[in-house]
Amino acid sequence: MIKIGVLIPEDYKLLSVAAILEVFEIANKFQIIKGLDKPFDITLLTLNNNVDHFFKAYNTNNIDNEKCYNLVLIPSFTTEDINKTIKLNSAYIPWLIKQNNAEAEIATFCTGAFLLAATGLLDGKVATTHVDACPAFAIAFPSVQLKPDKTVTQDGRLFTSGGATSTFHLLLYLLQIHCGKELAIKTAKIFAIDMDRHNQSYFSSFQPSKLHNDEIVASAQEKIENNYQDVATIEEMIRDIPSSRRNKLDDLNK
Repeated sequence: MIKIGVLIPEDYKLLSVAAILEVFEIANKFQIIKGLDKPFDITLLTLNNNVDHFFKAYNTNNIDNEKCYNLVLIPSFTTEDINKTIKLNSAYIPWLIKQNNAEAEIATFCTGAFLLAATGLLDGKVATTHVDACPAFAIAFPSVQLKPDKTVTQDGRLFTSGGATSTFHLLLYLLQIHCGKELAIKTAKIFAIDMDRHNQSYFSSFQPSKLHNDEIVASAQEKIENNYQDVATIEEMIRDIPSSRRNKLDDLNK
């Protein structure tokens, strides 16, 4: 049986944890229906043994426990200050390093990659995270080979995934590794997940660069951002900018 440890960190995203638990519970049920032993033993890992009432049915361990796991899962965070959140969860860092040294696989989902990267275990390795969090991740962890377009990455025993439904792609990938493709496909059908999506770049939010010295372009960007909801055409937005229509649009499209 594969021993899974699911971190329940500070500022965790409930949807992320729920998706992780649901996928492995479904996989267990499929195998039990076939008369087989369930493949996964799930434990929730906390700093203080306290978990929300949603998870009372699960075994819970404090990370002070010396138990080793085959697979450690780090969910996404819900936070507007990822650096503060990582500090709140800093006690997990030495524990994760110990689990890695004991040859555990470690998988992160969405912004959970920030906590794994804070351990240094991702230095020099390939990783991804939510596409909109990639700029902050790249600044915080320049030694990581960040792949913003990837849905899932694997580098040795370390796995990461992009945002939102990319969680399911990594979960299905882990199912396939540990239980075979048939079970992964059956589980994918339950959640209506296309297993063949490998790119997340088209889910990114458009963020035009302002790292330039062109005052006209900067003025146009500001007018568009502040007034887009009140006007119907580009011409209305930029009519006060001292440039021809063609030059204005050419500049904005650079």
